[in-house]
Amino acid sequence: MRDVHVTWGFVAVVANALAGLYALAAWRWPRLRGRPVWAAIGVAFGAIMVQVVFGVWLVAVDDFEPPEIHMFYGFLVYVTVGVLYSYNHLFRARGWMELAYGLGGLFMMGLGIRAIFQV
Repeated sequence: MRDVHVTWGFVAVVANALAGLYALAAWRWPRLRGRPVWAAIGVAFGAIMVQVVFGVWLVAVDDFEPPEIHMFYGFLVYVTVGVLYSYNHLFRARGWMELAYGLGGLFMMGLGIRAIFQV
């Protein structure tokens, strides 16, 4: 399971990088907006949630002891998804949806990179 967690970590980082860049491009160029950008963000955020589940599995079932900062990054990524979703009404009202989710995706990519290099 540890190998799956490590491998999926890279998948989640790349997915969030690509989705974040795509969302920022959609914010800048409105013709890119629509379902494809939200599908990319959904896939990337889903990859992060799967990664968190793998991490919880490792700690709870396999008794793996990662550094505490690694678990903090995982928790922070999980909370970031919730914060972005909870402010949807504000982002939509101001026309910041793609900007917020793009920056959020890049933020989670950075947290993922930090987490990978802490183990």
